[in-house]
Amino acid sequence: MSDLNYFDYAATTPVDAGVLEVMLPYFGEMFGNPSSLHRQGQRAEAAVEQARETVAAGLHCDPGEVVFTSCGTESDNLAIRGAVVARRAATGANRIITSRAEHHAVSKTAEQLGKLYGFQVDWLETDEYGLITPQAVKQAITRDTALVSVMAANNEIGTLNPLSEIGAVCRAHALPFHSDAVQAAAYLPLDVNELGVDLLSLGAHKFYGPKGIGVLYVRKGTSLLPAQTGGGQEGGLRAGTQNVPYIVGFAEAFRLTCEERDRRAAHVRPLRDQIIGRVLEEIPDSRLTGHPELRLPNHASFAFKDMDGNLLLTLLDAAGFACSSGSACKTGNPEPSEVMAAIGLPPQWGLGSLRVTLGKDSTAAQVEAFLDVLPGLVQKARALNRR
Repeated sequence: MSDLNYFDYAATTPVDAGVLEVMLPYFGEMFGNPSSLHRQGQRAEAAVEQARETVAAGLHCDPGEVVFTSCGTESDNLAIRGAVVARRAATGANRIITSRAEHHAVSKTAEQLGKLYGFQVDWLETDEYGLITPQAVKQAITRDTALVSVMAANNEIGTLNPLSEIGAVCRAHALPFHSDAVQAAAYLPLDVNELGVDLLSLGAHKFYGPKGIGVLYVRKGTSLLPAQTGGGQEGGLRAGTQNVPYIVGFAEAFRLTCEERDRRAAHVRPLRDQIIGRVLEEIPDSRLTGHPELRLPNHASFAFKDMDGNLLLTLLDAAGFACSSGSACKTGNPEPSEVMAAIGLPPQWGLGSLRVTLGKDSTAAQVEAFLDVLPGLVQKARALNRR
């Protein structure tokens, strides 16, 4: 990344050198299939089970409650589809509670279950910061509710939801509670018992692990219909030969994250605050999106009035800065993202979104360089937008 100032860690992170090092042997001399009975297979199986124990230690759960998947999106799909189909079969419950501010892995799954499989989706309203309150969840629950799904941290605007309080509401109604914690894992402790979750989704590439590997925590006793059937791997919930090197990489990345979490957060938080302060002070018609305090420590997100967010990204990229936008402006009829709509931003604001996310390798010099060029590029993007 020497030729690029990278500010898109919420999209993906580079694989940590130590993580890559522990993965490499499982591409070579220890290549066995964990389901094989010979020594090569037994070595691979031992690596998978050691990784499962490592992840369980970080989540404060039993290793048997850790299911390896291909990514956070698959974890979300398995949790939501598996839980609601199983619960409907057992009790007849037919309603899903979630919000439009969720990642598409959750919201699009809920939409499909509604359109094609007869489930009713109860969409929660967020507040102006994109936050879901326990009271909103409690009011939405009916005797036909099959599942509640609320994300831990919003990928687009960084807002943190009060999972423990929402979990308490769900427990009081004996309802399974799922949370997409893909964005949260890099900076927030995830004790599944303190959070009160029954299902929790993670993806390694958000915390310096490889792409293509995820985890679903499944609390013992939670009924799930397997989305992928076959050989019975992962406790029968996710058939298919386990991806041993990536599983090992997930575990090592998660172990390092748990070990270094406080130090990493302390590094990025002042840089984030500097970005927020200067942007709001120096750029007219700008506003912070997401909660001003209850937000990820590495996450700064903004809306700029009367500006095309994707145009700004192109200008930033040309200047050597990688960021992202929450707006879906790639078509001929651009519209603000679902999150921008959920928090009530009109199109003249919602189309001009910018997400700036930091990582453990971010530097004060990079932030200064970014802040020096951003006001001029916003001004240029606005001028081009008026043509």
